[in-house]
Amino acid sequence: MSRNTPYNSGRLLRDRARPPTDAELAEIPWLERLTPIERERAVAALVVGDAEAGDHICRFGRPVTFWFGLVDGLLKMSNDDSQGQGPVITFTGVAPGGWFGEGTVLKHEHYRYNITALRKSRVAGLPVETFDWLLDHSIGFNRFVMHQLNERLGQFIAAREIDRLNNPDLRVARNLAALFHPLLSPNVGGVLRITQQELAYLVGLSRQRVNEALTTLAAKEWIRVEYGGLRVLDLAALRTGVLDAPLKAGMIPL
Repeated sequence: MSRNTPYNSGRLLRDRARPPTDAELAEIPWLERLTPIERERAVAALVVGDAEAGDHICRFGRPVTFWFGLVDGLLKMSNDDSQGQGPVITFTGVAPGGWFGEGTVLKHEHYRYNITALRKSRVAGLPVETFDWLLDHSIGFNRFVMHQLNERLGQFIAAREIDRLNNPDLRVARNLAALFHPLLSPNVGGVLRITQQELAYLVGLSRQRVNEALTTLAAKEWIRVEYGGLRVLDLAALRTGVLDAPLKAGMIPL
């Protein structure tokens, strides 16, 4: 696949691919781990494309050709529901700065999940061949991928625990904590730009129920709702905190 075809999308995202700008390169966290020669090779291979809401970045069953990262926007990873065999299950969200699918790239296998844009997003792609070359030549890159895999494993173990939670407020809290992960989503910072509907898609709850959960978490001073997004005040509490019965405070617009 050529430099201008990084996406497996039926909506022709490949036609939107272009070289990254300097500002976009600055948003790629693993580039700083590379030596000058390694960085030069990686930058020459990287491409960036724009995805509209609903576009597929990765599709179930398609062969892997690129390792992807989110420059800006919001993505979700979910199971394949094309055969109508059961409900759609969202595995995780991908926030700015997050790179994903390294396990699939390492094994050179077909995707076992879909990655879909929840809003207009900018996605970077590194060809599999360059990914493999960096693994063979770069200690810094290997360390980044190793830490990435380790944190991803912890994230999915936590996701299994979240699925068993009966408290919707805690489900929202734990999912927010995952989106603010300092390694898996390093460019989020203190504020996540997300709407209640987008959060509802990721958590698997109604928008109204998400609103109630945000009210509870704000009352506990774990988060603060700001215009167009959420600010984390206590990340540790979002990850491991315990809540009493859900509060019935007034709704919070987001």
